[in-house]
Amino acid sequence: MRVGIHLMRFDSVEPARLRQELADTAGAAEAAGVSWISVMDHFFQMEPAGFPAEDPMLEAYTTLGYLAGVTTTAQLGVLVTGVTYRYPGLLAKTVATLDVLSGGRATLGIGAAWYDREHRALGVPFPPLAERFERLEEALQIAGQMWDPGHEGPYEGKHYQLAETLCRPLPLKRPEILVGGGGERKTLRLVAQYADACNLFASSPDEIAHKLDVLRAHCADVGRDPAEVRVTMLHGSDALIAGDVDRFVEQLRPYAALEVETVILRPPATSLAAWVRDAVTREAVDRLAEL
Repeated sequence: MRVGIHLMRFDSVEPARLRQELADTAGAAEAAGVSWISVMDHFFQMEPAGFPAEDPMLEAYTTLGYLAGVTTTAQLGVLVTGVTYRYPGLLAKTVATLDVLSGGRATLGIGAAWYDREHRALGVPFPPLAERFERLEEALQIAGQMWDPGHEGPYEGKHYQLAETLCRPLPLKRPEILVGGGGERKTLRLVAQYADACNLFASSPDEIAHKLDVLRAHCADVGRDPAEVRVTMLHGSDALIAGDVDRFVEQLRPYAALEVETVILRPPATSLAAWVRDAVTREAVDRLAEL
């Protein structure tokens, strides 16, 4: 099992110091062998998760562009982009650029979007959930077409119409597509049909096992080998913060048995760089790799 980190809080230092804080965090992460670095795609901090909306939040793709310049090995992505925030053709172009400038390390993480307050506040349309899922499927189709050098013609969908799907430079390699969420009827079906990876919440081993059974059923319906889908999972880092690597490894052992490939850790309310340097250590990464 591999280890990733998810950067979702930017309130531990003053804005003038965030640039260095991110560079220090990324450097410590790569030194520890972390294989994935992600950020959220929000414009306000997540009020539904208990944080004040006014707390600092960095725009996702600007941040990833900066991280691409200060890293060399970690995969970079958004966990996850709300489909409503950007026209899909422009999003595919953005991710292609990130892939080129990161040396082939970009992932398109995408989902149906949910944070209605920031939509209303910033004037972004927030259609009903069923329509957001329709738009998500079209966005997945458009990304695949944009990154296909043999298919630069039009795209005609219900919600999006593109006269051309020209994307130059193409990504160095086709970016991984990750669909976030565990919705059993729609989200996991889209994973089976379009995605290279999925992201689930570490609720319990039994719940993850159930979600993966649902995913396998969707894969069977579309004629796909479920082993082609990389399974990632968000998880807390409390055991590591307490310095208990043994407990951390035992917490993750049942998920490794379910073939969860990457565990993505959420930060505590502390300096991001200190969190990685003191908790997400090479020992923890190496121990988890043995599972």
